[in-house]
Amino acid sequence: MKMTLGQIAKLVDGRLVGDASVAVEGAANLEGAHETDVTFAVEPHIQEAKAVKAAAILLPEGVEEFPIPSIYVADPRAAFAKLLEAFTPPLVFPDGVSDLAYVAPEARVADDATVMPFAVVDAHAVVESGAVIYPHVYIGQYATVGECSVIYSGATVREYCRVGKRVVIHSSAVVGADGFGFTTKDGVHTKVPQVGNVVVEDDVEIGAHVGIDRATTGSTVIGRGTKIDNLVHIGHNCHIGENNIIVAQTGISGSTSTGPNVTFGGQTGTVGHIHIGGNSMYAARSGIIADMPEGYIGAGFPVQTHQEWLRMQSALRKLPALMKRIKALEKKAAQLEETTKEQD
Repeated sequence: MKMTLGQIAKLVDGRLVGDASVAVEGAANLEGAHETDVTFAVEPHIQEAKAVKAAAILLPEGVEEFPIPSIYVADPRAAFAKLLEAFTPPLVFPDGVSDLAYVAPEARVADDATVMPFAVVDAHAVVESGAVIYPHVYIGQYATVGECSVIYSGATVREYCRVGKRVVIHSSAVVGADGFGFTTKDGVHTKVPQVGNVVVEDDVEIGAHVGIDRATTGSTVIGRGTKIDNLVHIGHNCHIGENNIIVAQTGISGSTSTGPNVTFGGQTGTVGHIHIGGNSMYAARSGIIADMPEGYIGAGFPVQTHQEWLRMQSALRKLPALMKRIKALEKKAAQLEETTKEQD
């Protein structure tokens, strides 16, 4: 596929400085861009981008006198994402159920949905219009997959779980595994039945190898627009708010709730039965052990304000020098004490 710089500028609503007739064949990052590609740059990479050999570059307004044709946009990253989509046509699969898939007689699959070979849609499950079910996916009994959702190979949507519209579930994710609930008596652990479900609202994306546990009773809920990275665990009866960002290896314990627009950095962990206020950000490896307010920016374990954590890290770096000073002072004090004894 080819596009001219004029067409690209129009697509991304940008201001072109250069020849509008120049043809571009693809989009690539700074390191991989060739003479026929368009790329992008933002600070702190503007200066190094001047050496790029691309056909053109997307830049934020205010960067002038660039050595190659430039398209100025409000958000270069967002514009670049649009170009990646334009230069990479979507995969096309035939509608209907493969002869090599299993769909239970009691299940309902929309005529324009796609169920690929070796997928299983169990009894009373529903796959709605435009949904795509890849090979080796299991859709459990009474589960629902909403319109235009995509479930990649090896993923599982267990019984009674509900997946909304335009949801993407990547390979080997499990939606609706049993919650981790046991009673213990005389050293014996007895399982508590997990009879609830998981509700994944519209426009959610769930990464590979994510585990979202079904509720003991009621529902574990993943709010609309939330994006979950690979290798995340969300415990039973959690209620994740809208538009959360949950980065890899984060673990959210059971019955935790979050407000909207919460960002969890990688390897963040929480205790259970707490509420985390909306519009908050937590740095990687934060440990959240209590209810948290709205608009909090935290780091560390146990979590504290990001500024406090930075001060603590700064102090920790000074510890070796401080220890040397303390040892020197102790030595000097011992010498003074010895001198005083001799004088007495």
